[in-house]
Amino acid sequence: MSLDPKPEKPEAPEPWQCCQSGCDPCIYDRYWEALTNFEVALRAWETRQISPQSDP
Repeated sequence: MSLDPKPEKPEAPEPWQCCQSGCDPCIYDRYWEALTNFEVALRAWETRQISPQSDP
């Protein structure tokens, strides 16, 4: 088990999961927010993978 696991991409909602009634927030709003958070976390994780680890 890795102490620094790779972030997992959120699963996109199925079309039937949106009721098309203008909910605020919509399930797609929540997905896009989760996707943005994932992309930020992934970039940070990738940077940690290529950065040399320093031991104190």
